[in-house]
Amino acid sequence: MLKIGHRGARGYEPENTLIGFQKAVALDVDQIELDIHSSADGEIMVIHDETIDRTTNGSGYVNSFTRLELQQFQIEGQQYIPTLIEVLNLIDRKCSINIEIKSNGLANKLVGIIEQYVTEKQWKYSDFIVSSFEWDNLEKVRLLNPSIPIAVLTETSIEDALAFAKKIKAQAINPDFQMLSTENVSQMQQAGFQVFPWTVNEIEDIKRIQSYKVDGIISDFPNRL
Repeated sequence: MLKIGHRGARGYEPENTLIGFQKAVALDVDQIELDIHSSADGEIMVIHDETIDRTTNGSGYVNSFTRLELQQFQIEGQQYIPTLIEVLNLIDRKCSINIEIKSNGLANKLVGIIEQYVTEKQWKYSDFIVSSFEWDNLEKVRLLNPSIPIAVLTETSIEDALAFAKKIKAQAINPDFQMLSTENVSQMQQAGFQVFPWTVNEIEDIKRIQSYKVDGIISDFPNRL
């Protein structure tokens, strides 16, 4: 059962920051989950929200600032918004990476980066999995490079996610953990998909989800898994 750090190790360090990803690695995670948006100048930035208001000392939309401008804003005083390249270089294959696409128009650039790390830096396609609630983004990634693993995110319907996962030949389905039962986990796995629920933080919930025999758990507190 994979131990997956949510936005790094969000329970201990600021989310989607280099120090947070370092903490996740120190906690011996199998995988790190992170979120991406585009800057105004086309850089892939690692941040969850479409604005910088909640997580930094600035305000405004991520896509209205250049990378240099975005990295002037501070996260809890010390940290800044990293680029995907910075995070990949930091992780350096110490674990795999679940990249969640949060906004449209990123598929081409993202696929190019993944291909670069596979061909030039000895990463493997299995070191990556690309996920999104916006399923058309997943279709674009699949069309651009069928070798990149895909995870279908859902918080509304296991049945719809399962049907779409079959359609695009995904590797995994990542549902809100509160949607799961022993029966539907088994249904997804028997159809050939891994199941990675999010975001499971409380010990009681972790034990229940583990009892369903999921393939991994995404948590703010990966050391609890």
